[in-house]
Amino acid sequence: MITDLWFYAVAIPAVVLMGLSKSGFGAGFGALAVPLMAMTVPVPQAAAIMLPLLAVMDALGLATFLREFDRGLIKLILPAGLLGTVVGTLLFGALPAKWVAGVVGAITLAFLAIRVAFPPRADAPPPPKWLGFALGTTSGFTSFVAHAGGPPINFYVLPLKLPPVTFTATMAVFFAAVNTSKWIPYAWLGLIDGRNMLTSLALAPFAPVGVWLGVKVVRRIQPHTFYRLLYAGMFLTGVKLLWDGVR
Repeated sequence: MITDLWFYAVAIPAVVLMGLSKSGFGAGFGALAVPLMAMTVPVPQAAAIMLPLLAVMDALGLATFLREFDRGLIKLILPAGLLGTVVGTLLFGALPAKWVAGVVGAITLAFLAIRVAFPPRADAPPPPKWLGFALGTTSGFTSFVAHAGGPPINFYVLPLKLPPVTFTATMAVFFAAVNTSKWIPYAWLGLIDGRNMLTSLALAPFAPVGVWLGVKVVRRIQPHTFYRLLYAGMFLTGVKLLWDGVR
């Protein structure tokens, strides 16, 4: 098990942030978790340590929101997300993690810039389904590499203006399935080992904290406040990932 206190000083807030993202409240901040942990350990190890914690968070999220997800949207984006994990398995190690982080950060900031410069009209049509499939695949890939699948899929889902609970439930189902699909590839790639799993066990008590805090808020929050928090989280995530890519 990792015993470095500096690791836990950044890992515990990272786990709580990821839990908040699983509840929907602060959903834009979840992609910061692995970059934060990567300040003290390599990105693949940080992703491996986070995987069992994601299983706990996903189970809590599904137990809370399972009946309220958008089935039509899941039928579109989930196959794409699973395809993305296959691509991630095949390309793992071929692409430097910092390149992936930089690209995800740039995409996130570009999306926010477009939203600010060209705010959607109330009567604007929903984004095309081909874009949802493409971004779902991208989300599965970036989720596999660094558990940073939120920004690409948010690019497609946020303009749909789903109610906060429906948005949260749909993302809970999507990422629960994508995260479950990572276990066999992670084991095949040698990322599942005793040291990482014991470290995950030490962090496990903090996994429900962020989920519990977020669930208390997400059912009460106003939609405009909810989406402002999403955009704020995406901005910080984009800046951090871009910085990790270019530094």
